[in-house]
Amino acid sequence: MSAGTPYVTITADTHAGAAIDTYRGYLDPSWRDDFDAWRGEYKNPAKKHVGSKKTKNWDSDERRTDLEADGVVGEVIFPNTVPPFYAKAFHISPPPRPESYARERAGIQAHNRWLAEFCAEEPERRAGIGLIHLNDVDDAIEDVKWIAENGLRGGVLLPLPSPSEHWIEPLNHPQYDRLWAVIQDCDLVINQHSGQGSPEYCEGQGSKALWANEMAFFVQRGFTHLIMGGVFERFPSLKYILTESGCAWAPGVMRQLDAMYMAWKAGAIGEIDTSKDPALKELPSFYARRNCWYGASFPGPRDIKGRDVVGVDKILWGNDYPHYEGCYPYSRENMRFAFADVEEKEVRMMLGENAAALYKFDLERLRPAAEAVGITPALVREPLDEIPADSTCITFMRARAEQQFKASRA
Repeated sequence: MSAGTPYVTITADTHAGAAIDTYRGYLDPSWRDDFDAWRGEYKNPAKKHVGSKKTKNWDSDERRTDLEADGVVGEVIFPNTVPPFYAKAFHISPPPRPESYARERAGIQAHNRWLAEFCAEEPERRAGIGLIHLNDVDDAIEDVKWIAENGLRGGVLLPLPSPSEHWIEPLNHPQYDRLWAVIQDCDLVINQHSGQGSPEYCEGQGSKALWANEMAFFVQRGFTHLIMGGVFERFPSLKYILTESGCAWAPGVMRQLDAMYMAWKAGAIGEIDTSKDPALKELPSFYARRNCWYGASFPGPRDIKGRDVVGVDKILWGNDYPHYEGCYPYSRENMRFAFADVEEKEVRMMLGENAAALYKFDLERLRPAAEAVGITPALVREPLDEIPADSTCITFMRARAEQQFKASRA
């Protein structure tokens, strides 16, 4: 590949879903009467999403036009709209309680059926992520097999129970080994996404800000539990990615886990006897480097720091389309902001090649579209002098605030 060839840009973080009424046709018929009763009482929890933006979740033509205009030719699709019997989107919902499990499982199965058809409309461009629950391991295995058989090559979105959700075993519990074995055999990616694993917050002042601030800690528990629980040791071919979290946090967590491992391997952590809890065979950082990937959505320079530790081949860029906190429709500006000082080979990997390898995109089939949208190395190398004034992207808002603060101190 010659220098200057446009990047094949794949966003590893988009969201899609059907309209609520559309999901009815994808439900098992036995659940449709229940759906009708639920639908009659349902109220949209996010009124600001109603309007022209909502069609971006399911309108193929609008979506393709938007993404190409934003410089993107491939996408990995997480859920977005509210599935049947849910109060809010799956990726920010707690695991279902036992009494609601059956119908919420029916709801995610409807989403998976819809998503398989949606991805089949653009099979070269879309890698859809199927949904599962952990309430019943046999059911989860059945759903994983369906996901694999029906072409959802994005893999599975693994639920992350919070400490308060006592009816779901934590991810290091041995009962899940049968599930990990099937995911490995099906060669599917295990995905987790920012927003998962947080506990319930009260209605007091600052709760929304606390949820957003503490989100990074709680979602990292999936990463640490799978590593320290020996899941990647027992199932060495598993592939895990934590998306919308960058990778700057990972080196510190890896060092912390390695330090704990040293005491664990010695048989005691302070006064805690670990002799009956055998240590891993390798350092935790070994499994992190081998089995873990990182979705750096709408990154700034700080979000990709640590790539030399985690491996530049393990980092995937994303624009979080169509979310307001993402960088759409300013992905070009985001690329310049994050990657202007990064060498072309590394940028090429993070903007598309890593996603292609992990999620099985065919780069050559995407290349003509990439040539047309024209995300060139020269474009990305141009430093971003001005933050887009009307962008609500969190990265840009933070950078704008920092600029204003520095100006006020000058």
